[in-house]
Amino acid sequence: MLSGIASIGAQDLTITDARIVVGNGTVIDRGSIVVRGGKIAAVTPGAPSGTSGQVIDAKGMTAMPGFIDGHRHINTGPNEKAQMQALLEAGYTTVLSGGGPAEGNITLRDHIDKGLINGPRIIPSGSLRLNNNTPETARAEVRKMAAMGIKFTGEIALTPIPGPSEKELETLRAIVDEAKKVGVMVQVHAVSSSAMVAAVDAGVPLLVHLPNKDWVSKEDAKKVAAAGVKVLGTVSFGSPVFGVFANDNKPRFRDGKPWPEGIVDGVRLGEEAGYMPVNARTIWDAGVTLGYCTDTTYDPTAGLDHELKMLNVMFSMQDLVKMMGPNTASYIQMGDQLGTVEAGKLADLILLDGNPLEGYWNWLKTKVVVKGGVIVVDKR
Repeated sequence: MLSGIASIGAQDLTITDARIVVGNGTVIDRGSIVVRGGKIAAVTPGAPSGTSGQVIDAKGMTAMPGFIDGHRHINTGPNEKAQMQALLEAGYTTVLSGGGPAEGNITLRDHIDKGLINGPRIIPSGSLRLNNNTPETARAEVRKMAAMGIKFTGEIALTPIPGPSEKELETLRAIVDEAKKVGVMVQVHAVSSSAMVAAVDAGVPLLVHLPNKDWVSKEDAKKVAAAGVKVLGTVSFGSPVFGVFANDNKPRFRDGKPWPEGIVDGVRLGEEAGYMPVNARTIWDAGVTLGYCTDTTYDPTAGLDHELKMLNVMFSMQDLVKMMGPNTASYIQMGDQLGTVEAGKLADLILLDGNPLEGYWNWLKTKVVVKGGVIVVDKR
């Protein structure tokens, strides 16, 4: 592990003899990656034609795109240094904030960008609540976000059961309209099929979570796909965690409270644990761009493990590469810069000990993390 923060100028790098999971379906068994000026300059089979900067011999390791968490609640605070370092060590190089005060998101981003603390690339968002606003005041809130440089709303909650009211939808439609004018992406928290379809009908481009209150029908999934709406998973939302909050072998919800009683607006018997993985597969098979997020506040490696375990039930490792790489990069509007190991992309890379295509457990073995060409974690 690096004892200090990597030099911002150390942006030339060469990785040799790595298995390279490109992220577009291609795998190079033994190849090289050359980084110049913080961007990937070349990805080639075999040895590079020429090296640049520090050389890392990655024999026995796999290079793949740095992980992106499309929805995690983060903010500035006294523990931010440790929390951001833990995210890096789990392999995350980019995080889209799940909400909270926009000012705190911006402060956290700036602390990292200025080199005051080590951390992933932070994309701030701004909190916006339907029930506290009229269409007119909501429009003003969106304009305020845009003036601050915020490009995403936080998750805007729609009533899941029995479904959103017309008052909610009227305000939501105003938000969507104003956001298009000022370049803000609207994210909605729609955790029932009725809320999901209502959000799609209102023109929402991004859905933070899959429904966890009911089954998504093939017809509704096709409607989401036809609208071009992108969705994040949080597939493990309803399933219990073990050994994260205490090693007593008792199932706990993601906030540490008893499972399933701790689930907010819980469906009886913890049925959320079944709905979300199946709904993820239904959405995926309909052609929806399904991305990855954890929405946890506990240890990032534990959150990664929990989410991958549940995704493993429904998806192949090749699918997970697409989901966590190009799909999530597309969700955060950075598909041209992140998500694959290709020339011209930002040099956000991780080196794993082992082959991630053999099983999700190898995704938990991050040895080296590179963000923008800078080595920010080195556990070799």
